[in-house]
Formats: sequence, C-alpha cells, structure tokens
Amino acid sequence: MIPEFSNTELEAYKQDGFLIRERAFLPHEIAVLRTAADLAVQKALAMVADAGAKRYVLDGKEFADIDHTTVQFEHHQGAAEIRVIEPVHDLHEEFASLVHDPRLVRPMCQLVGSAQVALWTAKLNLKSPKVGSGFAWHQDTPYWVHDCDEAERLPNVMVNFDDSSMSNGCLHIVKGSHKLGMLPGCNDERQLAGFYTDPASFDAGAQVPIEVPSGSLVFFDPLAVHGSRPNNSSMQRRGIILTYQPADRPTLKKKDVVNAVVH
Repeated sequence: MIPEFSNTELEAYKQDGFLIRERAFLPHEIAVLRTAADLAVQKALAMVADAGAKRYVLDGKEFADIDHTTVQFEHHQGAAEIRVIEPVHDLHEEFASLVHDPRLVRPMCQLVGSAQVALWTAKLNLKSPKVGSGFAWHQDTPYWVHDCDEAERLPNVMVNFDDSSMSNGCLHIVKGSHKLGMLPGCNDERQLAGFYTDPASFDAGAQVPIEVPSGSLVFFDPLAVHGSRPNNSSMQRRGIILTYQPADRPTLKKKDVVNAVVH
C-alpha cells in the first residue's frame, strides 16, 4: 500500500509550501526513467528538425514549438543541448505510465482536494554538466493564470533522476512563500521579466536548497517561489516535473484530458 500524506506531512506542506519524500523510487526504476529521458530527447530533436517547427528566441534563449510541444535549448548561443521539453508525457510510454503512479497520484489527490486528478502538464528538466543553466526566482501561477481559473490548485511533484546538490544546480524553494499569494513580476528590459518574481517581494533568506538523492520526490505549491543555479559540476541533474489538477480538465498545451487512474 502506497501511503498518502500523513496529517503531519500535510501540515508541513501547508506551512512550508513543499514536502520531500526521499528515495520513493528504486534505483532500477530510475534507470528506466533515465533511459526514457534519453529517448525523449532524441525524439524531441527529430521533431524540432522538421521544417514545420516554429523557432524563436526570448531573452537570448532559443525555443522551438511543434505539435503543441515546446523545446527549450540551453542559454548559450548555438546551444545543441536541450534544457526543457514540455509536455513530455506523450514522448515515451514510461512517462505516460508515470502519470498514473500511485506514489504521485494519491498525495496529489490530497493536495488538489479532489477524489480524482488529471494531468495539467509534465516537463522534462535537463541540466547537463558544466552547461546546465539556472532559472531565476519565479512562481508557477503567473505562467498558468490565463489558462486556468484555479491556478492555485495545480501542485507540482518532481521526480529526481539524479542526486541533486548545490554543485549541480539543485532546486531552491523559498520556505513559506506560497502564503504570500501571487507576487509582482520584475520590471526590467528582459522580455520575460514579468514572469520572474520581484526579489523585493519576498525574503530570499528563507530559501532551502533541495539536496536529495536520486529517486526522491519533491512536492511543491504553484505559489511557492523557487529557482535554481547553474550546474557547475561534472554530474547530470535530470528530472521530470508533473503538475496535476482536478479530474476531467484539459492539459495546458494539447488540451486533451489525461485523468490519472490508479489500479
């Protein structure tokens, strides 16, 4: 029996805006997901090589859109390394299956406050050694508020494929920041400035580096301010972030309904 969150865990999530479950996935399961990630990258590269792919640059970052899938490349000019693929659940059967994993779904039902949940989005985050870029402080709700009437009911769970540490650019979450509501964005020359959280609006001193072993789960609130630093190490940092919502609602990009079914 896969446990739901205990009352103690739920209270911790409510207070902190995140919760960690270490080594929820076994090493052989993570090995399968790493292989799936490699194959998804190959498929994504083939997709964006198509003449029909729409390529564009925002704040010096190259993106490519095709078939309602967005591929973001690393930040340096001419980068061949993929940084993010979204959505990714339909690029490999292991990721499609992961959507329904009870280790994710049962706690998500509690966080969403629904007897059944559906997928909102799933993105593959890749930080290659030495070149993996960081991500500025942000909340997820500003990205989603125009596509969802209840953006505060879109909790995330990250499945870590590798050991995550300060050196390879682990996730940082500002403890308790979800209680502040949706915060103002930055106001500067960057094209995406409005999506980055104004550093004057929260206490960065409350940040917690999420250093966890591979196979660990990190559940976090869409209003929690979070970000990461570059991967300056010789180690990979890969993971998939799945975001859930109440059942029978369409996904962010493809607008299909993917209800999570736990057997």
